[in-house]
Amino acid sequence: MDTAADISNSKLSSQISNLSISASLHLLTELFPGQVCFSTSFSEEDQVILHHIVSENLPVNIFTLDTGRMFSETYSVWSATREKYGIHIKSYVPDADRLEAYVNQKGPNAFYESVENRKECCFIRKVEPLKRALAGQKIWITGIRAEHSGNRSQLNLIEWDEGNRLNKYNPLLHWNLEQVKRYISENDVPYNILHDRGFVSIGCQPCTRAIRPGEEFRAGRWWWEDADKKECGLHENTNTSMKV
Repeated sequence: MDTAADISNSKLSSQISNLSISASLHLLTELFPGQVCFSTSFSEEDQVILHHIVSENLPVNIFTLDTGRMFSETYSVWSATREKYGIHIKSYVPDADRLEAYVNQKGPNAFYESVENRKECCFIRKVEPLKRALAGQKIWITGIRAEHSGNRSQLNLIEWDEGNRLNKYNPLLHWNLEQVKRYISENDVPYNILHDRGFVSIGCQPCTRAIRPGEEFRAGRWWWEDADKKECGLHENTNTSMKV
């Protein structure tokens, strides 16, 4: 028997299946007033989505996770985005007590020492703040694209997130990188200049590098770890045990 989550997910998927991104966003904000949020890391994908939201003047709660160890270029595009669009982007930061205890006990760069340490750091800086940001929300808009990884290619436009008890909408899921870059250029959207230097997936500065010719999309994230461990826990679909 289908659960209520499955039924809601199926219904939403059918409602937006043939709609444009703008029309889908309009529908979702009408169905869930005040309960649609968008998390931005200021990636190229996220900047495309933010432009859609702002251009349509949609009532979407926009936030970012400020880990405290981001690139200066990321903060620059954050400032440029605020200035261009005249919007407020709410910042969620790590719990000070948890972060202080982690650094004091294990050191500032303990994430290099083990996968366990790295995942704990990601939990403190990203996962726990995200849970606070998503509290009370019904729709979480993300910049996930199928090209990002093999697991992400298996996703749908609407995905039920069991861990956070809400639906995720992935509007750019079937876009390729060329489409993303063209949209940014045509609409004069601010973007992170690190993308011009070989950085394709940009996270915290100590954990991100530019990729080399022939490397896959996420090779520059946590490059010292095995490929199958390269997730921080933000997009773990606990309903299907799929890490994306």
